[in-house]
Amino acid sequence: MAADVLDEVFERVISSRIFRNRDILSPDYIPEKLPHRENEIRRVGSVLAQVLRGSRPNNLFIYGLTGTGKTAVTLYVLKRLVEKARQLGVRVSYVYVNTRQRDTPYKVLADIASGVGLRVPFTGLSTAEVYARLVRALSRDTGFLIIVLDEVDWLVRRRGDDILYKLTRIGYELPRDAVKVSIVGITNDVRFVEMLDARVRSSLGEEEVVFPPYNAEQLRDILWDRAREAFQPGAVDDAVISYCAALAAREHGDARRALDLLRVAGEVAERENAPRVTVEHVKKAWSQLERDRVREVVRTLPLHARLVLAAALLATRLQPATTTGELYTIYRRLARSMGLEAVTQRRVSDIVSELDMLGILNARVVSRGRYGKTRMISVAADPATLEEVLREDRRLAALLEAKAV
Repeated sequence: MAADVLDEVFERVISSRIFRNRDILSPDYIPEKLPHRENEIRRVGSVLAQVLRGSRPNNLFIYGLTGTGKTAVTLYVLKRLVEKARQLGVRVSYVYVNTRQRDTPYKVLADIASGVGLRVPFTGLSTAEVYARLVRALSRDTGFLIIVLDEVDWLVRRRGDDILYKLTRIGYELPRDAVKVSIVGITNDVRFVEMLDARVRSSLGEEEVVFPPYNAEQLRDILWDRAREAFQPGAVDDAVISYCAALAAREHGDARRALDLLRVAGEVAERENAPRVTVEHVKKAWSQLERDRVREVVRTLPLHARLVLAAALLATRLQPATTTGELYTIYRRLARSMGLEAVTQRRVSDIVSELDMLGILNARVVSRGRYGKTRMISVAADPATLEEVLREDRRLAALLEAKAV
């Protein structure tokens, strides 16, 4: 019986009436053209193209909200740049590291080393030793190396900016005739540079490109470009594409979100053995993605950020919003009950801002008349989902058992 069920599943996927090439809707897929990013391609290309005439490109910093095409444009430009350099006989290579996935200086350096053909063990060496080996390897090489550090704010928040400083200054440790190294930093946080040490800012921020969010019409064009290749003819229509675009435009113009939404809607339709994707399938996909996104974000938060979130959930059980001061009082109580030293109120305020940017909390400044202004904090994501994920940590589960603050 179980075999019959699996045969049915396998056959449905093999002879799908929905998908022709599902991978085209993946966020990692780099298409041959990137609609509505011509200006950004031109600006990134003009900075990096200096290698074609034998000059080291300036370090480049790319800002923009999630899903605005920063990574896709960067990798698209680099791919084309390497092809052109090969035609001209110029040695150019690049290494891409997502520092959110490779979230320690050791792992980042190990990935860069691997990208230039240097093998480094998973563990067993100090970060300083890995860096020294990388410098020695680069000293024996020539040409140009471009190191792309994606979501670099994630690494710096958790590990500091020392490794970033080392990489931006690595050229000073290499012989004059060795490979020339440039850094491309990509971040979702437009305020990220403010947290860097002044010496890192001066080294990294030589060139900057800001990516604006997409609007609904631009997202619609992007989705149709992918949908024509990803879906079977007639499997999606304009109503589905427009609805996905409208929802993603509401979420700060996130093209990655729009593509995920369209892909999951197709998967829902396929599981239901439907002949085509409908708006109802999109609605189901939206609910599923929202739950999955919240779970992923909360699971990767540092402990003190999860404590702040737990404090916000407790503070808003009986009222819609709380102030920063009230939230900090509850947070300190939770930290003390876990035997932890509480961070400062300023740091908690920064954590609230980060959770606000992630769409987990909502923090807005309101006027209290002659009493001045204050920031009111409320829970933006589904509280039940947040509690469910926080309770995966037994210590936090015990704290959330409290009936009242």
